[in-house]
Amino acid sequence: MAATEELNGILSRRQEINDKLEEGVEIKPKYKFVNVYTEFHEFSRKEIKQYEVTFNKFDEGRDGFLDLTEVKRMMERLGAPQTHLGLKAMISEVDEDGDNKISFREFLLIYRKARAGELEMDSGLDALARLTEINVEQVGVNGAKNFFEAKIEELAKSNKFHDEIIQEQEEKRREAEERALRRQQFKEKAALFQH
Repeated sequence: MAATEELNGILSRRQEINDKLEEGVEIKPKYKFVNVYTEFHEFSRKEIKQYEVTFNKFDEGRDGFLDLTEVKRMMERLGAPQTHLGLKAMISEVDEDGDNKISFREFLLIYRKARAGELEMDSGLDALARLTEINVEQVGVNGAKNFFEAKIEELAKSNKFHDEIIQEQEEKRREAEERALRRQQFKEKAALFQH
């Protein structure tokens, strides 16, 4: 029964979209489940996790949304308080589903727009993005540079360590060969003296 209802809901939505498209009316998409890691490919997993920590810090109701009051408190704590109308404008700029709240996905849209230069300078969202932005130089380019430099250094150390082990093994092998040769020579001399 539940599957039939779900299918009916999907078909009704599809029919509604088709009817409105024929009338020339713009349809706002409805989002259900979104994988932010695949949708926001411009961010690394680490950046998305850090944005999630920031989002959760301000999601006081723990409902997965930032409502008007939470956005107001967030902006005050960040030192960029906004007027009531300014807060509403901030929310509406990224509120794609029209629920007057910011979901985590919509929160990520702020940073996508900030990177693309699509936010008005000195707007509430611009202030939010600047005050909570992850340092791209630290995490991104320089982070990658530091990672690869550290990796090269680590490989050099492990290669040096590997080379030292091989040298030690060579020395032990030579010493064993020398001992075996001395033993052989000693046995030959001892055999000569016994005759």
